[in-house]
Amino acid sequence: MDKDIILHTPVLLDDVITYLDLKKGMVIADCTVGLAGHASEFLRKVGGDGFVIGIDRDMEALEEARRRLHKVSGRFRLFKSNFRDIDLIFEKAGIKKIDGALFDFGVSSFQLSQPERGFSIKHDGPLDMRMDRDEPITASDVVNSCTKDELISIFRRFGEERFAHKIAQKIVEARRSGRIKSTKALAEIATEALPYRFRFRRIHPATKIFMAIRIAVNKEIESIEEGLKNIIPYLAPGARMCVISFHSIEDRIVKNLFKAYSKSGMLKIITKKPVVPAQSEASKNPRARSAKLRVAERVK
Repeated sequence: MDKDIILHTPVLLDDVITYLDLKKGMVIADCTVGLAGHASEFLRKVGGDGFVIGIDRDMEALEEARRRLHKVSGRFRLFKSNFRDIDLIFEKAGIKKIDGALFDFGVSSFQLSQPERGFSIKHDGPLDMRMDRDEPITASDVVNSCTKDELISIFRRFGEERFAHKIAQKIVEARRSGRIKSTKALAEIATEALPYRFRFRRIHPATKIFMAIRIAVNKEIESIEEGLKNIIPYLAPGARMCVISFHSIEDRIVKNLFKAYSKSGMLKIITKKPVVPAQSEASKNPRARSAKLRVAERVK
């Protein structure tokens, strides 16, 4: 088994456990179950009378989650699905109400560690980036088929990339010599498009466009908006929803949605400001550094 899978560390675990206020017998939904880092602890806390529902688009991650959860005494059920379809999932599971939920929008170490998945800048691999490998659209399709204006829009909207125009132009020029096929090739093209002084900073210069392409391929923004809205009617009075985001676009969606539902009287905002990892956690788990946790509670 891959070392990164064994060392998988769930982000903000203690904070999530505290805010969900888990008790025996609760029904909890982990809407982005991944490798079950959070869900394993949920299962321990809710006990044999409780129930954990896990949802993920990645079949390989679900198989590992199932293996881990079977080591914990308790009842659970996993679904391969997009969390935007939470209503259909709960109907299939016979769930009317839940006592808590977690959304974690980060890309897992499991996905990043597999070069063939195409998520990582560090490892050369095909331009894929699909969280659900049954979906037809890949990063290669976006990079090689979108017009320059479409690429600019993707890089600006989803990556907030200041050099979106330059990078898109460079990609279009590179495509004239043949398809851009690998993550390494795309990273090099993006780097060469930047002014020289921006090419050697701590964060890789292609980071934002990789994120933007991944979001576009997986339709993540639409999924986040729909998933959060669709789960609210299933929250029992007093049930809490924890949402972990990793960049400003996601966090802004969560913040605005919580505000809107707070004004309507359906939710109470528990975290006035997002909770961020303690320095000790950020040092041990570098991927946690940009995480932000927001929590809301269903009003009685």
